[in-house]
Amino acid sequence: MEENDASPSPASRAGLVVVANRLPVSLENRSDGTQRWRHSPGGLVNALEPFLRSRRGAWVGWPGTTGQEVPPLEDGDLHLYPVTLSADEVGGFYEGFSNGTLWPLYHDVVMPPEYHRGWWDTYVEVNQKFARAAADVSAPQATVWIQDYQLQLVPAMLRELRPDLRIGFFLHIPFPPVELFMQLPWRTEIVEGLLGADLIGFHRPGGAQNFQWLAGRLAGAHSDRPPQQAEFHRGEIRVGDRTVKVGAFPISIDAGELDRLARRPDVRRRAEQIRADLGHPKKIILGVDRLDYTKGIDVRLRALHELLTERRTEPHEVTMVQIATPSRERVEHYTRMREDIERTVGRINGEFGRVGAPVVHYLHTSVGREELAAFYSAADVMLVTPLRDGMNLVCKEYVACRADLSGALVLSEFAGAAAELTRAFLVNPHHLDEVKATLLRALNVPAQEGRQRMGALREQVLTHDVDHWARSFLTALSSAPSSRHPSGRPPAPQEPARHTDWVLT
Repeated sequence: MEENDASPSPASRAGLVVVANRLPVSLENRSDGTQRWRHSPGGLVNALEPFLRSRRGAWVGWPGTTGQEVPPLEDGDLHLYPVTLSADEVGGFYEGFSNGTLWPLYHDVVMPPEYHRGWWDTYVEVNQKFARAAADVSAPQATVWIQDYQLQLVPAMLRELRPDLRIGFFLHIPFPPVELFMQLPWRTEIVEGLLGADLIGFHRPGGAQNFQWLAGRLAGAHSDRPPQQAEFHRGEIRVGDRTVKVGAFPISIDAGELDRLARRPDVRRRAEQIRADLGHPKKIILGVDRLDYTKGIDVRLRALHELLTERRTEPHEVTMVQIATPSRERVEHYTRMREDIERTVGRINGEFGRVGAPVVHYLHTSVGREELAAFYSAADVMLVTPLRDGMNLVCKEYVACRADLSGALVLSEFAGAAAELTRAFLVNPHHLDEVKATLLRALNVPAQEGRQRMGALREQVLTHDVDHWARSFLTALSSAPSSRHPSGRPPAPQEPARHTDWVLT
């Protein structure tokens, strides 16, 4: 990676800019005082980076350090522009309002959200920082694509700074039911912030419908003028002299890349080695999640424990691997959750494990792409049981790695992916007996039925990949009605992509 000494000149500004809370790389401070850049894990990075890199775009985001000015840098065909945040800003904006207020509220209040005015004030200030950075990086009449719940005020702020831009926003987590969103003290500010975009995208039509209703009720409520009701019909919201498009765009993965990776001889050998290291069990169950209370890790562990206790499966026949990527380690309820999960793992292994042969192998660590593909290839059953999830890309990654059509996917019906992956073994994660019964079905599915299910899943995942998702969104954004521009001219027309199967609500 190469660092640039100065902010971009007008000639070097980008025509396509992604704005996200984090850069696809993190600056890591080593114990010896040196620093290094490390590629960041996560569904957003895996989904967006290949698409943006292929178009020599720019990425604006936080580099992962506090109080340290980091110059722009180039990572191959990707231009990275760090946004500097202090420790107090990270605490109030990210750990506070984003993950202590918005995250639980948007995930059906699985945990109670906290509403603190100080967090909100910091959220506003940091969103303004991101908006200014995006304005500086963007070429005239550029397309700017803002990502996720941490930056919901940026669209309106950026429009104030750069009305010539075409602005899109995509929410990567669920948008909550109206009754829950109305709890938020700053509900109007969030809605009006999002309405600064030309196109607002959600994973599912229900989220778009919820937002449309809220826009009709809340838009303009804080204006000095009498409140102007936003008018909307199918897929569009009219606010003043602007029209904002709203739609559902189910996100996906670079399925072809993962398919090729899983076919590599070294990855296949590693998958065989994993099975050998686990003692060649009859069936391997796999869970791969960020350590978060929405993911339902405790649900699957309880299900396995009860199945073993009831002798409906035997410990010498089934081995479970749970990979839990560290997440928000400084937040108290995440620390308690980790302790509870590790206590349950210890209980299962204490009751049913043997010397050298635990039933559950628990890995609290990040795993590289090649290693992850090997685990996907080795596993007979993939357990994806979130209590609520905007999409969930892990289930799609598993399917992309199953070229031989073996394996079974158990998927929560409350993951956004369930609407697409209908041939998975769908389950209600709140119903423990149903989770147990569904896991047993997946473990014992007849070979022909299993191949038919996996074949249908692979067809969906491989034909609706991340490039398809991004093209669908950007095509819809390019066709959105133009905002007024200082020059009086609309943006130059863009050639539409072939796929325009996004869902209007």
